[in-house]
Amino acid sequence: MILRGDGLAYYMNLGKIPMLSKSRFVAGLHCPLRLWHLCYNPDLVTEVSPVQQAIFDTGHEVGRLATRLYPGGVLIEEDHLHHEEAMKSTLAALENPGVPAIFEGAFLYDGVRIRADILERLDDDRWNLIEVKSSTSVKDYHLPDVAVQCHVLKGSGLAVGAAGIMHLNNQYLYDGEHLDLESLFSFFDLSGQVLDIQDEIRLKIAELKKALAGSVPPETVPSRGCNSPYGCEFWEYCTAERPEFWVMQLSGIGQKKLDQLAELGIEDIRDIPTSFPLTKRHERIRDCTVSGAAYAAPELTTDLMDVQYPVHFLDFETVSPAIPRYANTRPYQTIPFQWSDHILSKDGTIEHREYLCQEDKDPREEFAGTLLETLGHKGSIFVYTNYEKRVIEELAEFFPQYRNELLTLLDRLKDLHALVKKHVYHPEFHGSFSLKSVLPALVPSMGYDKLAIQDGNLASIEYLRMLDSDTVTAEREKIKESLLEYCGNDTLGMVKIREELLKRGG
Repeated sequence: MILRGDGLAYYMNLGKIPMLSKSRFVAGLHCPLRLWHLCYNPDLVTEVSPVQQAIFDTGHEVGRLATRLYPGGVLIEEDHLHHEEAMKSTLAALENPGVPAIFEGAFLYDGVRIRADILERLDDDRWNLIEVKSSTSVKDYHLPDVAVQCHVLKGSGLAVGAAGIMHLNNQYLYDGEHLDLESLFSFFDLSGQVLDIQDEIRLKIAELKKALAGSVPPETVPSRGCNSPYGCEFWEYCTAERPEFWVMQLSGIGQKKLDQLAELGIEDIRDIPTSFPLTKRHERIRDCTVSGAAYAAPELTTDLMDVQYPVHFLDFETVSPAIPRYANTRPYQTIPFQWSDHILSKDGTIEHREYLCQEDKDPREEFAGTLLETLGHKGSIFVYTNYEKRVIEELAEFFPQYRNELLTLLDRLKDLHALVKKHVYHPEFHGSFSLKSVLPALVPSMGYDKLAIQDGNLASIEYLRMLDSDTVTAEREKIKESLLEYCGNDTLGMVKIREELLKRGG
């Protein structure tokens, strides 16, 4: 682990410590070591994935949309590398009575730099502070975000009126023609709570400055909290030296048990003593990891054979746009756009059917109709987790003409994920029962490493890119083939997992 990076040497040579920003302050609250690395070792950051970049892009899109609620507002255009220039532009906007709102206003106080999403001018020389979030509700961790901004604004001499979070309203129903921004967004006033924790904010700022002034990084042990409520960009670096079978891989284990193992100096699952209290599943994981052998419960074969033919293996792909894209949809509403169905007949033959909407339209009715056609009225339906069940229920609610047929499907569903989790373990699962972990462990000839699309989140992103009018035809075709390959791999993978487990015979 790096104790002193080039960044630390640079700041020590200058005789000062790095300045805090709103994002650095929030990072420091999450983990002081994370703040340290952001300031001194930024090169250790894990490369931003396409999925994470899409989340960032969504936040920026929502933020830009929110500014349209304040016509005539002025955007402070200088970026974070030109904070002093941005402060001058902000001051000019503050002093211009004709400016009703300021976007990305820049301020500096108490060694903390901020850029305020929206400042709304009031008639009594006060300003409302509006922090825009792409979530559909206010989270606990939003409070210090707003509070530190208020600390800086008030310290800079600005009179703050209301201070709170503007977020998406998930009850807003888009009519398909006009995006009603007043209904799309909701504002939650946090002024009272912000005022209550101002002393805490000042103390925390001082504490974080002290941590950055030290010559060694804060001591932090990786834990469940590292990726809650959001992922840490230094997780891969901080956990690189952990054992292959790290105790954190124990699916569902609580932090209390992890702390107890840490007190015993145990990091490797294989070192957990038989006297240590574990759940039945965790005991199985430990025992399989120690022996290096897979386990399948005797009753598994019965459960897998309890089917009616033809047996369907079904998987959906969906997209959930933050900003509603189609009529009669809400923010983040799940829109299914693709299904794959591998059909196993009693004689052992397998047929594959699939659907993918390739037009920029609401695919739900076509999806539901084609789904009912492929599944017919008989045969067990294997899915992996209950996600497909929830999607079917939502389709039944929205399309009364299909309601009864869709709800009838629910009685035919069999969750392969639940069966595997209950009855099976393989050391190469590494504690995860996801299809991405289970399939290559049980069926080494199959997996996801060579696929262009390797998970459902990326499938959603690529689907929207396929619909984008700026995407050239050849690229659209490539994305289409990748989507079909990925979804088909999921359902064929379930077929092969069941085959393999039946061969093992419990």
